[in-house]
Amino acid sequence: MQEHELWVTALLNDYLAGPASAILSWVGVEAENPARPWANFVAMEIVVALIVIVVFALLRPRLSMDRPGRLQHIFEIIHQFLEGTAEEVIGPHGRPYLSYLGTIFIFVLFSNLLGVVPTFESPTMFAAVPLGCALATFTYYNFSGFRAQGVGGYLKHFAGPMPILAPLMVPIELISHLARPLSLTIRLYANMYAGEQVTLAFIGLAPLVIPVAFMGLHVFVAFLQAYIFTLLTTVYVGEAVRHEH
Repeated sequence: MQEHELWVTALLNDYLAGPASAILSWVGVEAENPARPWANFVAMEIVVALIVIVVFALLRPRLSMDRPGRLQHIFEIIHQFLEGTAEEVIGPHGRPYLSYLGTIFIFVLFSNLLGVVPTFESPTMFAAVPLGCALATFTYYNFSGFRAQGVGGYLKHFAGPMPILAPLMVPIELISHLARPLSLTIRLYANMYAGEQVTLAFIGLAPLVIPVAFMGLHVFVAFLQAYIFTLLTTVYVGEAVRHEH
């Protein structure tokens, strides 16, 4: 899918090709071009991480109870929104899971929005990035279920409400859970990739006027997909930690 090398990727390949190739060899992965092992989506993930670090480094010393700034207002709104969603979906005990929900929302949102910046691309339009987020969510909600209910209590969810139905319910539940990372990956990847291709197509047809509307649409889709990914994560966590009565 990588048709060209972005300037950030080119810098990494020019100056840090050796360390990247060494890391890939350690994990048993062979780069297509050992001389230029960095891929666009990896470079864009690094950019997203740096942007998040800078944003919160600027925000932290400006936090104020009396005179909150505009940036603080924005993140307070995001926090209140995610907190309300967690309490509504997970329940009164949903606050401890807010740190992960906020992290995944901010990362996916910033990754989606990066494609609006000229010379950059959204890393979420590459399947590997949504897959990584989906696997992180899969690991997190299962770990949360085991921690909240114990091994036996959590595994009872897979057996269904009646023991007689366990032989039927266990395979169904296993398939359902294993399909969740695939569902999360395809939903995010397909929407971001399609949006990027539509925007590029219209930029080629009318480079001055029409793309503005599609840039606005891209921003809307970026927020929507970040919310949907986080909402589904919240639902999965709620199902994993909920105690049956």
